[in-house]
Amino acid sequence: MNYRSLGKTGWQVSEVSVGTWQLGGKWGEPFDHKVAVETVNRAIDLGINFIDTADVYRDGLSEQTVAEVVKSRSEEVYIATKCGRRLQPHTNEAYTPKALRGFVEDSLKNMKLETIDLIQLHCPPTEVYYRPEIFELFDQLKAEGKIRYLGVSVEKVEEALKAIEYPNVATVQIIYT
Repeated sequence: MNYRSLGKTGWQVSEVSVGTWQLGGKWGEPFDHKVAVETVNRAIDLGINFIDTADVYRDGLSEQTVAEVVKSRSEEVYIATKCGRRLQPHTNEAYTPKALRGFVEDSLKNMKLETIDLIQLHCPPTEVYYRPEIFELFDQLKAEGKIRYLGVSVEKVEEALKAIEYPNVATVQIIYT
């Protein structure tokens, strides 16, 4: 496995990582905990040390399973999760520091963690990137020890360029279709 530096984190992560939508996504199949555990364990066996999940992947089951496996292993494995897509409606106005803080707290409980390695804004509306109070929240969460780093998952180049203007944005995940 090859490794490279991830953004501003200083972590050396596997060039191939695992996205876990399929572990908890709603693709018509029932959630199979055994298969999910086997999948994450096999990835780690192959040298993968970066796993991406989100609170919306089967309503937190993906987060729970990923954290369960990672905690059972001796290797250092970084978990990235995402927040914001649970907002209904998914609009700029719905993005508030209070709502996002609640999602971070929920993810901490789902994963039974004190600190999230990397929390990412999950493809918010473009206008959110122009609201400094949203990004300031994550400085507070970091100071409280609830997150190590903030990242963004974006759909547009404009969003990535605006996000990296905030000094606390450590990573950018670009949706590739």
